Amino acid sequence: MELSTLWFCLVAVLWIGYFALEGFDFGVGMLLPILAKDEKEKRVLYNTIGPVWDGNEVWVLTAGGAIFASFPFWYATLFSGFFLPLLLILIALIVRNLAFDYRGKRDDDSWRRNWDIAAIVGSYVPALLWGVAFANIVAGTKIEPLGDNPPTAFFLEYTGFPVLDLLNPHGILGGLVTLTLFMTHGAMFIALKTDGEIRHRARDFAVKVGLVAAVLAVVFLVWTQMKTGNVGSAVVFVLAAVALLGGIAMAKAGREGLAFLGTFVTIALAVAGLFVALYPDVMPSSIDPAFSLTVENASATDNTLKVMTIVALIFTPVVLVYQAWSYWVFRRRISVHHIPDPEPEPVAH
Repeated sequence: MELSTLWFCLVAVLWIGYFALEGFDFGVGMLLPILAKDEKEKRVLYNTIGPVWDGNEVWVLTAGGAIFASFPFWYATLFSGFFLPLLLILIALIVRNLAFDYRGKRDDDSWRRNWDIAAIVGSYVPALLWGVAFANIVAGTKIEPLGDNPPTAFFLEYTGFPVLDLLNPHGILGGLVTLTLFMTHGAMFIALKTDGEIRHRARDFAVKVGLVAAVLAVVFLVWTQMKTGNVGSAVVFVLAAVALLGGIAMAKAGREGLAFLGTFVTIALAVAGLFVALYPDVMPSSIDPAFSLTVENASATDNTLKVMTIVALIFTPVVLVYQAWSYWVFRRRISVHHIPDPEPEPVAH
């Protein structure tokens, strides 16, 4: 296998890890006003992802860094053409992370309510825009050579208007798919990690929103398959649909562990299918296929890829073992009886 193809696969794995793990973080944030009925239940939801959300976000940092180092021309074109959507995602993630850290810094209802809004909006925005972005990447965007007579195929730039061009029917549908899938994934995670009324509430909601996600996902994947798919992507998409239906069935039967595994596999296979449909392009051009960025003309030098491969072989197992250990340590369910009552106000003498 060519090193450029190997790193395309590794980039795909990093994005799979990010969406499958961070997806339930987004879901928990979006479900705060839906599943939590009081302050204690809100704290239960925050505590389900409290020990793991920052570790989950490392995947997107690594994915971005891997694209930058292994496919610099892909990185340059993507981050210049998708600048505004990616900026909105970044701002949303920053605001959301601040909410996790600062919500409990002051014992004030208004203070907590404002940070709850920040966490909710900061979860909805990336959950929607990531789907919009990836739908457009796979379907093709308006990129063409920079200048009249470019010396190489590497000089490419995005020539469209990002927001107007990206918010097309296919892109919007992709955003709705990721939003509902992440919401389903988050509800499954809450049902797996909590106990009491909130557990049953989350499980029932997961079944309802899961059915909506299934319908949207089938339409989107069929549309994507017709636009740019191949035999491999068709197989992966079908497996993703089966996993989602299986997860919904397990949730309805009260098997939270298998239900969460179902949505986890669904997201992983759906993202994998998008990369299979994308290959050998990394960023196809909707103007002319000759202008597309591929794993060959967008990759770094062989020496760079060799060094990156050695580093990845050394440090990737360490990261995976550490993250698996952190999930194992915080594996137990939590409930409202684990949340202490607020301390009484001191009496003035």
